[in-house]
Amino acid sequence: MGRAFEFRKARKMKRWGNMAKVFTRLGKDIEIAVKAGGPDPALNPKLRLLIQTSRSENMPKENVERAIKRAVSKDSTDYKEVVYEGYGPHGIAVVVETATDNTTRTVANVRSYFVRNGGSLGTMGMLDFLFDRKCSFKVEMKEGIDIEELELEMIDLGVEEIFVDEGEIMIYAEFSNFGPIQKYLEENNFEIKSFAFERIPNDMKTLTPDQQADVEKMLERMDDDDDVTNVFHNMQSTDN
Repeated sequence: MGRAFEFRKARKMKRWGNMAKVFTRLGKDIEIAVKAGGPDPALNPKLRLLIQTSRSENMPKENVERAIKRAVSKDSTDYKEVVYEGYGPHGIAVVVETATDNTTRTVANVRSYFVRNGGSLGTMGMLDFLFDRKCSFKVEMKEGIDIEELELEMIDLGVEEIFVDEGEIMIYAEFSNFGPIQKYLEENNFEIKSFAFERIPNDMKTLTPDQQADVEKMLERMDDDDDVTNVFHNMQSTDN
């Protein structure tokens, strides 16, 4: 198994702090998707996937419906997706993805997380050389599926890795191949449990336990921020 598997294994232990935060972030994603593609899941592939992901996370149906209604309301909050990049303590590269209705607040908070922990906020795109953008799907295993045959069938769609993890099919591909892969899975009656856009580091950095604790302290503060949706870094996990 390749880099995607190792990266997933390192991140698996890091879940959003609690169910309320999961629901808040999914709600924002739903609102953004509705504003971009409309409120009808049949006509909005991204919304369709988010609704399925919300089911996998046990998010109440009422929460999903409220998020959709908020998005089409004239008084709805206008969330903007902004990415921040910088270096944390001990030279660890960090990419912070946010969804915010106040970029002034968000950039000030993100900068403080870097600076207070001995790091610095940089400019957008400065870490593109360190991270490969991928899309991933978690799919329900179907009876009679041969993973190797499925991988061969999906290579033309740009799929790079397929493996089974805890009884579910994990699919990784280049970010740009998201749409064709979703279409294939839906047309072939695969149940997509969730999806993600990920930034997989191509060069990991190993730290001492004390140095890793410094970085973890910063990452925890970032994860606790309601505007932050994802944090990616190139610190090698001791769990690997």
